[in-house]
Amino acid sequence: MLQPKRTKFRKVHRGRLKGQARRESGVRRAKGSFRFWDRGKNFGLGLQPLEPCWLTAQQIEAGRRVLSRTTKRGGQILIRIFPDKSVTYRPPETRMGSGKGAPEKWVAVIKPGQVLYEIKAFSNFELTKKALKNAGYKLPIKTQIIYAYDSTSKLSSSSG
Repeated sequence: MLQPKRTKFRKVHRGRLKGQARRESGVRRAKGSFRFWDRGKNFGLGLQPLEPCWLTAQQIEAGRRVLSRTTKRGGQILIRIFPDKSVTYRPPETRMGSGKGAPEKWVAVIKPGQVLYEIKAFSNFELTKKALKNAGYKLPIKTQIIYAYDSTSKLSSSSG
């Protein structure tokens, strides 16, 4: 399960979910393309949220499993989010006071426009698209698939 090894503080404030993603948002930075770790080959697909939410470590792992199983571990998968915020719960039927509850789970703060998963496709475009679509079904928010093509890729040069 994804969780930080160490944190400076065990318990954090709830924060806000207002606004768009400023960093790690592919479509906002350049028209229709986003940063990939290797832009020199083929094409890339990414999954982008349309709503703000907290994604738990279990939900992120469920999406990763879908991607790796659907692509049969053929493509390179990059997870661009990490659950670094602890969420605390208090036991039921406790009286007021006595401090904040114990950390129970870890979440990643997700804002619209951020890229959740990236796949550097391994030649089968439709299978990669299907994998991202199925991973989106595992998440509690609406998502969209975004594309990034390189001008030197085999796919874009053969279609033109």
